[in-house]
Amino acid sequence: MTSSIPQLPLRDELFLLGHDDDTGQPHIHRQALALGLAGAVLIDLFLAGRIALDTTDDTGPGGEQRLWLHLDRPVGDLIADTALASIRYAHPAPPLRRWLRGFADDLYDRTRAGLHAGGILRHDVRRRLGGLARTDRYLPADLKWPVVARARLHYIAAGRDQPDNHTAALGGLVATLGLTNHLYLADDTAALTVQLRTIAAQHHRQVRDITAAVDAAVGDLATATYR
Repeated sequence: MTSSIPQLPLRDELFLLGHDDDTGQPHIHRQALALGLAGAVLIDLFLAGRIALDTTDDTGPGGEQRLWLHLDRPVGDLIADTALASIRYAHPAPPLRRWLRGFADDLYDRTRAGLHAGGILRHDVRRRLGGLARTDRYLPADLKWPVVARARLHYIAAGRDQPDNHTAALGGLVATLGLTNHLYLADDTAALTVQLRTIAAQHHRQVRDITAAVDAAVGDLATATYR
């Protein structure tokens, strides 16, 4: 069913799953979603062999994850290549959580703009009160994009497909950001969350580290918001 449809970058699929198909409204705080998008960019770069994570022991107990270039070669994607450049020119090597917070700053808008330019999202304007109130919305141009992403998560959660690294990582990010109850895949969303986390945990350690850093950064955001 899904083999003939091109696979979008991880951040694009996460963006689509992070919004309501009918209203275009984000399911979670935009800054939290942006942190997830930044993690998705890093995961794609890791899976493409462009970056690596290292640990230093000079920043506290257990050390701190830092980002390094593994292969300094562009991937041909504007946002991904911007991320590579930000790591390339950072001295010393940037700590993972700090990089996520910095790169996430305007990533929501950049991701949406890229999806719109690529024809994945369409711009829709709603006018109310006789045209005095205007609401701009970005909706899927074709529902196949979010539907296919949900279907791949459904197949791996149900054991119908072997999870590839991309889909396992998507499941881990969706579970971490609390988006499983918006997938419409199961009545027991708590069990689905556990399934997706378990599948993600069976794949690359570095992907798990990035996902855990997203989780921590979102937690920091929530703490700052309610302080």
